[in-house]
Amino acid sequence: MNAYAAERHGEIASTATKPSSDEVTLASAQPAAVLPHTGQGRTPMTDSLRVIGSRRYGTLSPLRYPGGKAALAGFFADIIDILGIKDARYIEPYAGGVGAGIALLREGIVQHLVVNDIDPAVHAFWKSVVGNNAEFVEMVASTPLTIDEWQRQRDVYRSRDERDALRLGFAFFFLNRTNRSGILNAGVIGGQRQEGKYKIDARFNRLTLVERLTAIGALADRITVSDLDGRTVIQQYSHDDRSFMYIDPPYVQAGSQLYLNAFDGRDHKALSTIVNSVESAHWLMTYDTAPLIEKLYRDQFQCRLELTYSARYPGQAEELLVASPSVARAIKSLQTTSAMAGATSA
Repeated sequence: MNAYAAERHGEIASTATKPSSDEVTLASAQPAAVLPHTGQGRTPMTDSLRVIGSRRYGTLSPLRYPGGKAALAGFFADIIDILGIKDARYIEPYAGGVGAGIALLREGIVQHLVVNDIDPAVHAFWKSVVGNNAEFVEMVASTPLTIDEWQRQRDVYRSRDERDALRLGFAFFFLNRTNRSGILNAGVIGGQRQEGKYKIDARFNRLTLVERLTAIGALADRITVSDLDGRTVIQQYSHDDRSFMYIDPPYVQAGSQLYLNAFDGRDHKALSTIVNSVESAHWLMTYDTAPLIEKLYRDQFQCRLELTYSARYPGQAEELLVASPSVARAIKSLQTTSAMAGATSA
């Protein structure tokens, strides 16, 4: 799960155009392929989009997530702008770091942020940061960064006691910042004996984290936190044409390696039934490139999303992007604009 964003006013060029290292590119990697139309008036699909990421809005999430989607904020901003959504509401039914949503809210691109996750620890974290910000910030500023403390926080996390959301939410946060790659079931950075090159505090910069958490607290009156099944949240907002939903569910291949609430085939199918029936809300989904998912969303716009770290360092991961008809048209509009810009500059 990786994510990179298109620069809102950056050049969107063909892959034949080599961008400079600081450009962000959304490109058609292959000629557009016109697919059969469906009852929903399916937009012709581009085989592949390449997105070279840039953190235009900075890093705002206090969490570390493997392949977090914060850098898609610019791409989302472009889509919301093209759609002309006023008083937009940004929704993540399967929240993680919510970096993109925080950026869009802070920049005034959306007016409200809905953060939902059924995982008790993830929900406890966001509930505490939004509802008990001062107490949470104080814990971040004062809690010792030692192996003994890490073991205590691990025990709290494993207890999954939801009666004290602040305690559970902080334990989740502490392990996220002190474990390898931010993975909760991974070991502590530097090992139990702290003999590694990096130590337990390597990713726990108190000053930076306090700043990010305090900034979220300042936005609290425009953030809603819930712990519902993601499908329920999608249904709740499905008729709201001011809603933009970014749906990033548990992937097919990663399974229980990354997700406490991993999906099986029945879960993926149940989700597709809900998403395919959304009427008014605008939505975009990212998934791993699994035949099952392509089949479940065969009546929707699909394209391969080539996620590239930068123009200078072309290492990339490929995902499947699925979008509602309205968002699909916005993406095609971005491509058309980029093609015209490329032709003008040639």
